[in-house]
Amino acid sequence: MSAANKKHMSPIWASGIFEGKVVLCTGGAGSICSTQVAALIQLGANASIIGRRKDATEAKAAELQTLRNGSKVLGISADVRDYSALVAAVKRTVEELGRLDYIICGAAGNFLATVDNLSANAFKAVIDIDVLGSYNTVKASLEELKKTRGKIIFVSATLHYTGSPFQAHVSAAKAAIDALSGVLCVELGPYGITSNCIAPGPMAGTEGMARLSRPEIASEAERTVPVQRFGHIHEVADATIYLLSPAGDYVSGDVIVVDGGAWHTQGTLALPYPESVTRKGVVEGVKGMKRVKDSKL
Repeated sequence: MSAANKKHMSPIWASGIFEGKVVLCTGGAGSICSTQVAALIQLGANASIIGRRKDATEAKAAELQTLRNGSKVLGISADVRDYSALVAAVKRTVEELGRLDYIICGAAGNFLATVDNLSANAFKAVIDIDVLGSYNTVKASLEELKKTRGKIIFVSATLHYTGSPFQAHVSAAKAAIDALSGVLCVELGPYGITSNCIAPGPMAGTEGMARLSRPEIASEAERTVPVQRFGHIHEVADATIYLLSPAGDYVSGDVIVVDGGAWHTQGTLALPYPESVTRKGVVEGVKGMKRVKDSKL
């Protein structure tokens, strides 16, 4: 399916509401973040997407640029753990696109592992990408956001609301991001900058769902979601549009959960409990399960 034919948002938003605005998004080539950016582009924004894989990032940028005549989309290869690389990315964004109004911190890492199988290096890798990467992005963008009274969105999660097994590293990272957003709300509010999180639940058609669940139990897992289905990526984009549009001007320090109520019933990823957390090795059929022999990431 071409980019032009994908559904990136609900058909309720006024056209051109982001005309003249510029968004920078880390993890911008990923399924969720690229859809967030696509919706903003279609509504008038220009964009800069950041990713570690140069070819994939540039290809996604070229695809996104086809969504609106006259749009400009930069694909910048950078590692969010490298602050100087983020400074350079922001500088290029402003030089080529003219300004910076919004940032979306979406770069993340994940895999399944119990604490028994999770090395200190593996834990640190996720913290560095998610938390340090988000901080670096905000820090590098701050002076430009002050000029435009901009807005910050972090892509968080709901894993840390309950004791989600196999997700100690990600739960700790997302909890830290939620806390960081709250501090930024207070510190940056006087500059006219808002800071919020969007916490997606299980989204159909994403890399995360493909890696972190078993296909044969998908229908059973859907039944654990109160609204009886997985989410659609464009529903995360809808929340993004709301927060970045004038409708969200008075919302700051909040977490918008887009999960159909799923976190209220989450806990075991529909895997057998307690066997799934006491068994050595992997749970067969789950692609994202980290193997014991790989625990020295």
